Amino acid sequence: MDSFQRLEALVDSAGVGSIEEANALLRRFKGRSQMITAAVDEFMLDFMTLVFVVETGEEGFENPIRKLARGRLSNLNHLVNVAA
Repeated sequence: MDSFQRLEALVDSAGVGSIEEANALLRRFKGRSQMITAAVDEFMLDFMTLVFVVETGEEGFENPIRKLARGRLSNLNHLVNVAA
C-alpha cells in the first residue's frame, strides 16, 4: 500500500492515533517545494479537524470534513506527482 492509499484509509478511519501516522507518512514530502509544504499543512489541518469531530461525536459535521480532507489529499497527491 503506498503512502497516499494509507492516508486515504486514515481519512476513512480517523482516530487520535492516526494523526501521528499521517505526519510520519507526509514527513518525506515536506520541504520539496513551498506549494507541497503548504498542501501538506492544509491537509493536516483538515485531517486534525476531522479527527476532532470524530472523537467528539459530531456526526453531522463528519462527512463534509471528511470530503474536504479527501480533496486536500487529492490536491497533495497531484502536486507530488507533478513535481516528481
